[in-house]
Amino acid sequence: MNTLLLIPTKESVGLTSASLGLIYALDCNGIKSSFLKSFEAPHSQTSELYQQLFQDLPVASLQQQQVLDAITSNQIDELLEETVRLHRHVAQSRDVVVVEGLPPLNDRYASQQFNLQLAKALNAKILFVSEADLTAPKQTALHLEANLKSFGGLDNHRVMGVLFMRTKGLPEPSAHIPVTLDPSLKLTREIQQFSQQLKQYSQIVATPLFPIVGLVPFSNILSVPRTLDIADTLNATWLNQGLAKQRRVLGHRLIHSYIDVELAHFSAGQLIISASERTDVLFASSMAIQNGIPLAGLVLTERQPPHEHVLAFCQSALEQGLPILHTPLSSLDVIQRLKHLNYEISIQDIERAQQISRFVASHIDQTWLSTYTTSQDQARLSPAAFRYELVQKSIAHKKRIVLPEGDEPRTIEAAIICQTRGLAQCVLLAKPEAVYDIVKARQLTLPPDLEIIDPEQIKDRYADAMVERRKGKLVLTQAQEQLKDTVVLGTMMLALNEVDGLVSGAVHTTANTVRPAFQLIKTAPEYSLVSSIFFMLLPDEVYVYGDCAINPNPNAEQLAEIAIQSADSAKAFGIEPRIAMISYSTGSSGAGADVEKVTQATQLVKAKRPDLVIDGPLQYDAASVESVGKSKAPDSQVAGKANVYIFPDLNTGNTTYKAVQRSANVISVGPMLQGLNKPVNDLSRGALVDDIVFTIALTAIQAQV
Repeated sequence: MNTLLLIPTKESVGLTSASLGLIYALDCNGIKSSFLKSFEAPHSQTSELYQQLFQDLPVASLQQQQVLDAITSNQIDELLEETVRLHRHVAQSRDVVVVEGLPPLNDRYASQQFNLQLAKALNAKILFVSEADLTAPKQTALHLEANLKSFGGLDNHRVMGVLFMRTKGLPEPSAHIPVTLDPSLKLTREIQQFSQQLKQYSQIVATPLFPIVGLVPFSNILSVPRTLDIADTLNATWLNQGLAKQRRVLGHRLIHSYIDVELAHFSAGQLIISASERTDVLFASSMAIQNGIPLAGLVLTERQPPHEHVLAFCQSALEQGLPILHTPLSSLDVIQRLKHLNYEISIQDIERAQQISRFVASHIDQTWLSTYTTSQDQARLSPAAFRYELVQKSIAHKKRIVLPEGDEPRTIEAAIICQTRGLAQCVLLAKPEAVYDIVKARQLTLPPDLEIIDPEQIKDRYADAMVERRKGKLVLTQAQEQLKDTVVLGTMMLALNEVDGLVSGAVHTTANTVRPAFQLIKTAPEYSLVSSIFFMLLPDEVYVYGDCAINPNPNAEQLAEIAIQSADSAKAFGIEPRIAMISYSTGSSGAGADVEKVTQATQLVKAKRPDLVIDGPLQYDAASVESVGKSKAPDSQVAGKANVYIFPDLNTGNTTYKAVQRSANVISVGPMLQGLNKPVNDLSRGALVDDIVFTIALTAIQAQV
């Protein structure tokens, strides 16, 4: 077990972001890590963010004032002993513990010496976290060398290197935020160039013994708060909160001139500021929202807010989520206060914390990380590692995936991400002008190789083939009518091998997505049925649940087939299956037709696929909890270790997956259909853009099998 102590070289260097990003990078590499913020500063929320992001309960931290008092009175032994106790608690069954050190406070020397003693007490390696300015290499080098010398320089074998955060002097990163770990974002050339510059002013910094392990650019996109977070700063009240939780303040504009010369400033992410009596600004903001421009919001200043009948005139924009605040402050006061916003990550802003974690992790040197970590649990696939593998495998074989809901905004954004990242060759079924309008309104950039196909231009060419596939069940006119449905059209493209997979469901029901697949794609030759699995992203490992969406009451032969399909799907996604056939009975403890069905299905799987590790019947606790498994099924290879759970019927499976998902706040990916000749997958109608991206990647991987 390794411990890595992150020591900031000064206050406000992005220590929270560095910690979360490092933990995310470890998690993506399948390395079990935990976090210890041994000394909590006032208003710090790192521990709460860690808990929310990684579904892991951190230990209670000592308060920073306790540390300061102990340092001042030179009585830190008990403090260090307590820290060691906390460390041992979080280190159980973990490969790496990430610990945040004490930032330099009033007595800089004392805080540095305490961090050095802390490193010794925890037997930790030291990683400095510092700001950098590529235009001022001398200042950066001397600042870092001074900090390093305080810890004994390179004679201190604990020192591992430096992670530069909030790096200035780099071009502003694009709006691209990775959906998982993306090592291609690492600034290798920039690190090499900056290292050469630093060496001109220091013989220590940026050497092989003290490397730059990451160069993280300063990003306006990731440094900005949500509209919801600015109300207190502006002493404002909400006239309409709308989508304030989702909108981010990328910039602000005070409207003080005629409205016709200010319209260009009504753009995505802009916070519009105006005096309350400027109803023309209110109406212009409303029109912008109705035209698909996602403003960050509108701040009305001074005097009284608009009359209710004026707001009622803007009802459509309010219903579409336009955030509106009113403050008694003057417009100039609002501008001044916005300059001094608190840019720390709020515990309520989990989306930003997730984006920052992925962004920082993507700029960390993965070679350095693998060298540092000497032990990895190869049998465990963490949620982050699952998502990472999902992306990497889909990139390896860029499959052509059709998206029938081609004019749906989330789908368009997901397609742009997939196309840009190389996850898939996406095909949007939509009128091109509808796609262009959405792209323009949301200020997106359409990749030149993203395909947009007008359904009206192609649907008739599939009618004869559809009649042939459904011979005796529909005639030409019926086929022509059904092909007006883009899901049916996309399914026919898949059936004729023009695309490799299909993803739908953002606006269609599951039945609308699945029915055409059953009719036109049909089952693979080796299978007699179609089933489904969910990937359940638990805190420490990804489980596979099947079947929770398709087959109401499978018989023993069908249940065995579902188990084999699920095991093969698990393998395709990097999970070595240990299959538990779930029942209300473990072994021979219970009797009845339901238990007998599971017993028979287990025997059928063993006969057909002796290569699979399977046991059943097993109760859920016997399958998932090691101590219970040893007690109830001591000779089982699966009990207490299962990662593929096959439920006896749809009632049990669907109820269990939803109970686990909701009660344990677990992310589930799916349902993924299995057993079809070609991959078709369904989305939740509440799917986020990232959900659609991962489902496209998942479908692309299925197309490779």
